[in-house]
Amino acid sequence: KNKFVLGITGSIACGKSTVAEMFKTQGCLLIDADRLGHNSLSAGSSVYKKLKQVFGKTILKPDSQIDRGKLAKIVFANQAALAKLNGIVHPVLIKEIKRRIKASRQKIVILDAALIIEAGLRKIVDKLVVVRAKRNQQILRKQKSSGLTKKQILERLKSQISQKAKLGFADFTIDNSGSISETRKQVLEIRRKLWK
Repeated sequence: KNKFVLGITGSIACGKSTVAEMFKTQGCLLIDADRLGHNSLSAGSSVYKKLKQVFGKTILKPDSQIDRGKLAKIVFANQAALAKLNGIVHPVLIKEIKRRIKASRQKIVILDAALIIEAGLRKIVDKLVVVRAKRNQQILRKQKSSGLTKKQILERLKSQISQKAKLGFADFTIDNSGSISETRKQVLEIRRKLWK
């Protein structure tokens, strides 16, 4: 109750994690939902067992770890498969995020999560920052960082709610289309308002 939770979200390759890092000051806890999601897939976990049950052994690497690339190919080409994946991962992820917020000794918690709106996490954040960028920038950035094709990136963008819809939920928006210093300037301005 006595904590302030700032949510940072945005569509693919808008730079929300870069922005979340910029918001972080000494007295803040930063929760990276992507990292928690990846950790939840580790062999032997409840999520791992359910995913293996639902998607079969084809999603496993030779060392029995989940091949995230293979899993992504399946779910981003098929809405029903994506809904199944989210139904397995989201409840575990939300529980862990809430646990970390509750256990935090820091009074300010920054939640960096792509699916704050989609996963129903909007109600646990006090303020929401939506990071935006131009569509062609998103595609180029994602191609650079992941080696995915334009078609694969567009499939993933289609699976999230649109940038325009996300902006409708925002308390603050940050345009990350320009230089890093321009982005930092926007972050500092919002931080000054909030950290008061």
